[in-house]
Amino acid sequence: MSIRSLYHTARGLQGLATAEYESPSTPSLRRRLWLWRRGFVSQSDAVYELEEATSEEYLSDYQRYVRTKRINGTWSVALSNKLLFHRVLQPFADRRMGVYGMIRDGTFHAVDSSAVCRELPDGGPAVSASADGDRETATDAYNAAQRVVERLEDEDRLVLKWVHGGGGNNVYLCHRIDDGYQVNDDHYTEAAFRSLVAGLDEYLVCEFVDQGSFAADLYPETPNTLRIITMYDEVANEAFIATAIQRIGTADSAPLDNFTQGGLSAEIDLETGELGAGAQPPDGDGVEWHTTHPDTGTPVEGVSVPGWDQIREQILEIADTCSFVPYIGWDVIVTGSDGAFRVIEANSYPGLKSIQVHGPLLADDRVRRFYERTGVC
Repeated sequence: MSIRSLYHTARGLQGLATAEYESPSTPSLRRRLWLWRRGFVSQSDAVYELEEATSEEYLSDYQRYVRTKRINGTWSVALSNKLLFHRVLQPFADRRMGVYGMIRDGTFHAVDSSAVCRELPDGGPAVSASADGDRETATDAYNAAQRVVERLEDEDRLVLKWVHGGGGNNVYLCHRIDDGYQVNDDHYTEAAFRSLVAGLDEYLVCEFVDQGSFAADLYPETPNTLRIITMYDEVANEAFIATAIQRIGTADSAPLDNFTQGGLSAEIDLETGELGAGAQPPDGDGVEWHTTHPDTGTPVEGVSVPGWDQIREQILEIADTCSFVPYIGWDVIVTGSDGAFRVIEANSYPGLKSIQVHGPLLADDRVRRFYERTGVC
């Protein structure tokens, strides 16, 4: 085993141990030993209701934390580095979110911005020229806090996300309000907000993608994303969708829609786009199932993702183009009623509790063959 493989195995085992330590479920020691021998942490037992006869149909936590990390190999960086991923999606620019720039150690570096820095002919200080012809000194042009404040003056909302982050961590949803700024659920004065931005390092300044009425109606207080897992079938030479869910935020998970933080996961019928009931992670002994949203009463079960056929086909087209990365968990926001969507980000080893709460992945023969070919099981 290479040093790189040993490193990732060690990191995976560390993640597995942390997941067990942080699990809110407390089965008996005898039950825990039964779970550990099969590669599961305690929380999975509460989500999956594991039994001897069916436990081998679930992808275990050990397989997820340790082995799925190896599937994409060195190309996993194409997903884990959000700026690189943004570049990978260049052929599908209309389907990706805008990235205005990156913050590094308090300075702003343009990515999709029209700002261009140059030297004055007489050797004077560098200036920036924006689309409207305004000229500023280099100090202003590269000051991250200033650039973010200016962008918020134009657009009211944006997202700051760590280049290397995942799982909804290290994400700041920023909103300009009358008396300052709202970041996630916290209020900031302008001075405090500028200080926050100035202290960030390797954060992307991203467009806030407005979700369409379908997603907003599910729960208006959070972005509500699709999680679509694609796998590349090397025998058929094509990508396929293994599974898909609609994630829906709640008062527990706000300002995000993460299942592990209390959001809902509703399975999507891959043929019709229809949602099943929404599962909510256990705050005790078992999963709660909701046919309507627990906070608003909005219907969940039976509603359909608008333009699902178009979304499914284009995600497959993008996944085929990225065949060198065979295992991808796509996060998608539906922005219109005709199949319009934006890819927010992608994951190289997506979490599986929000997926397998609806049933074991390995019960699908094509999915099992993929995991077997890639050495996961």
